[in-house]
Amino acid sequence: MPVTIHRVTQLDLKCNSWTWSFAEARRAEIDAHFARKQREKPQLWNGRVLLGRNPVFAGDRFSAAYFETDFASFLAWRDWGFPDGSVFNGFGMGALRGEDGAFVLGEMAAHTANAGRIYFPSGTPDLDDLRGGMVDIAGSVAREVEEETGLTAADYTAAAHWDCVVSGAAIAIIRILDVEMTGEALRRKIEASLATHRSPELSAIHLVRGAGDVTPAMPRFVTAFIEAQEAF
Repeated sequence: MPVTIHRVTQLDLKCNSWTWSFAEARRAEIDAHFARKQREKPQLWNGRVLLGRNPVFAGDRFSAAYFETDFASFLAWRDWGFPDGSVFNGFGMGALRGEDGAFVLGEMAAHTANAGRIYFPSGTPDLDDLRGGMVDIAGSVAREVEEETGLTAADYTAAAHWDCVVSGAAIAIIRILDVEMTGEALRRKIEASLATHRSPELSAIHLVRGAGDVTPAMPRFVTAFIEAQEAF
């Protein structure tokens, strides 16, 4: 699958009312699919999420139109191989990096929809990420990082740019978050936070310092981002 990376400094992501024909036409199938998934993983919840359309990269700006839908429709669309190619999943990721250059990634716990996958703190944006009709990816990243790792904005310095990694139906909007401690120390800090959670989203913390640390459990948009850092 070809991957492209666009480095931008401005995000122009408007959320508008829009009817997703895929979700309407296949409603019964979607509901049945979600019911099966929920029986497998009872903690899955059919909340509201935001997906994107019409992505445009122009200069240092990424623009797109987002719309609201239910998680069940998103999950079916994902699990069925993204049958509607006009829609994309555009989500923020916080690329935590220790002062020794090690990137810190989390392995998703068994009860989550992405069990076993290893990537940076992230999440499909939802209604909590809307600010005046705009999707606040920076706020989404800060929220996801805190929920998954316990780290707050006071613990890291966020880069001024975003690397938008386009991989199939996914656009990972990634911002480097530099932490003034080594990767090992950062891993211990996050593990201590996870130990206080009754049902943490992450089951393990992984460090990536080079190609030898990359595993098949890491999505292509993550490995492509890591590989590209030396090129920028």
